[in-house]
Amino acid sequence: MVIQVVVVDDQEMVRAGFRALLAAEPDLEVVGQAADGAEAVEIARRLAPDVILMDVRMPVLDGLAATRRILGEWTSGQAPRVIMLTTFDLDEYVYDALRAGASGFLLKHSPPGELAAAVRVVAAGDALLAPSITRRLVEDFARVQPVLPTTSGELTPRETEVLKLIARGHSNREIAAGLTLAEQTVKTHVSRILAKLNLRDRAQAVVHAYESGLVHPGPRR
Repeated sequence: MVIQVVVVDDQEMVRAGFRALLAAEPDLEVVGQAADGAEAVEIARRLAPDVILMDVRMPVLDGLAATRRILGEWTSGQAPRVIMLTTFDLDEYVYDALRAGASGFLLKHSPPGELAAAVRVVAAGDALLAPSITRRLVEDFARVQPVLPTTSGELTPRETEVLKLIARGHSNREIAAGLTLAEQTVKTHVSRILAKLNLRDRAQAVVHAYESGLVHPGPRR
């Protein structure tokens, strides 16, 4: 299957560069481009792409607001996956974007080969960020965020345990080893956690765990 992508950035050269890189991949197709967030919202409605590469700072409507509008108009299972494009990996906009439902972020100065890989990862339903990177990002900003009423009570004790380990930056393999479970069993637990809490991916699961008070940020290093 061909993954349909929309590229959103206010710099024409950036859009052209991303389009060229993705066009070289047989399973990826750039079906639209936008120069600001408002245009991105309209294109998303019209084309329903699989993945949107979304710049953070743009005129008219920034990437964060555009992400909220786009993901707010779709159910979790049908919404396009959004990858935020940013210059700084601890940009507060990125944290807010994860809260809004973005599947991760990609640094603009990342090696070219990472772009296509990132699109494939989120199109497959996974979070782009490694859990450890998500944890660092969330911990930096969760300290100043109010704890929200938890909705994790509907999880089983084992699912709660798995969610805590996801938030602590563990991969499925590490969780399986730590809990003496098969890796496939851990994957099943993760899928059920996301479904019960209406979360799109692991990135949102990490945010939820911290903001609900299930886990707490550690001391600053």
